[in-house]
Amino acid sequence: MPANTPKIKSSKSAERTNLELLPTPNALDATDRHIIGLLQVDGRRSYGAIAEEVGLSETAVRRRVQRLRDSGVMQIVAITDPLQLGYGREALVGIRVHGDVRTVADRIAAIEEANYVVMTAGSFDIIAEVIAVDDAALVHLLNDSIRSIPGVTEVETFLYLQLSKQTYAWGTK
Repeated sequence: MPANTPKIKSSKSAERTNLELLPTPNALDATDRHIIGLLQVDGRRSYGAIAEEVGLSETAVRRRVQRLRDSGVMQIVAITDPLQLGYGREALVGIRVHGDVRTVADRIAAIEEANYVVMTAGSFDIIAEVIAVDDAALVHLLNDSIRSIPGVTEVETFLYLQLSKQTYAWGTK
């Protein structure tokens, strides 16, 4: 057995054997991807309904979902619309940094209004998506929370005017 092959605990059931694998993108089978796709459409769909759709028992589906969640491949969360929750401003913020980008990224990630923070290899060192109640709150966020972080040299803000597409369906391909 090659060194990079996951070890499988012995079990009477083939379904149980598959559960012992630590999933990587290559370890997900067509059934895992089908389950993920169904939950992306409706995260509250019952295990019984999923089982009928994919041709497994309810218990097998429950185990697969738990394995996907435990391994970090998938989360089941409520996705909200910030505008309907009272946040009047959404923006993407490009940040240039002098020094350790990881330290600055960690500081930005700790800001409550930052909901997406990535280090990039482009004209910006970090890109963050932020939400704010209004323009005054956005100015405070940019000036007092982001620009004041040691190492931040430049900040460019891209205000969202209209959302044209937002999808979470990439996990099924």
